[in-house]
Amino acid sequence: MDFARTFVVDVGLEERIHCFDTGGDGPPVVILHGLAGSSREFFATAAALPEFRTVLVDLRGHGYSTRIPSNLSRAAFVADVVQVIKTAVGAPVVLVGHSMGGHTAMLVAAARPDLVSKLVLLESGPGGGNLAEYEGIGDFFRSWPVPFLDREAAQAYLGDGPLPRAWLADLEVRGDGLWPRFDPDVMVKTMTDVIAPRWAEWESVRAPALVVYGEKGMFSVDEKSAFVERGRDVRRVDLTGASHDGHLDAFDEWVAVLRQFLTALLPSPAESNRR
Repeated sequence: MDFARTFVVDVGLEERIHCFDTGGDGPPVVILHGLAGSSREFFATAAALPEFRTVLVDLRGHGYSTRIPSNLSRAAFVADVVQVIKTAVGAPVVLVGHSMGGHTAMLVAAARPDLVSKLVLLESGPGGGNLAEYEGIGDFFRSWPVPFLDREAAQAYLGDGPLPRAWLADLEVRGDGLWPRFDPDVMVKTMTDVIAPRWAEWESVRAPALVVYGEKGMFSVDEKSAFVERGRDVRRVDLTGASHDGHLDAFDEWVAVLRQFLTALLPSPAESNRR
């Protein structure tokens, strides 16, 4: 996809957040990817929202942003997004987040309601899990035989599903081969601060929220129900047959649901004719 521009926001002495921007005068939408992902996963989503100005953020430790940041707390992730919105986008925005990015988006909406007009959470919740579970995720990423010699070798190891294809597309070319744009230890440390559920923050969010789950995602029936019930102004949609990565493997339904939720932000035909 062609973007109007890319930009970088300095968020510390040596830490930078990289963003892709579709440009335009439409209502601003900011999208936050999940753990071990990057903005690239949402290029197709941005392309499907031509009436909006869509900004895709590479969160700290991911993508083109600072790979090994000094601070991996939830507060640091929140501060990054606030800085991007305030200095480079303008407010209020529709804030969209997937998984860990959704957790960050929820905390931003709670801390800075003035910056978030609407909230969209894809396969996200209040937090939880345990350190052993997250160390297991780290062990999986550490097991990758990097550097991969070439894309064929990477695909042979990673597989050919929607998520492996996203990882494959995002590999970084270095002199000795192809590397992921994330560090396994950073991923584990990032999730460590998500272990404690943040129910108080979720219950305080006033922005209208769309909560989207994959029919075959990572949350149980009870977890989904509890999260929706404890929100203030929440609409829930389940994507048919989708996994945790519904933006990849249920793309058409994901975009349809997202666009329907965003339509209210667009001027009516009568308003457009008066301009």
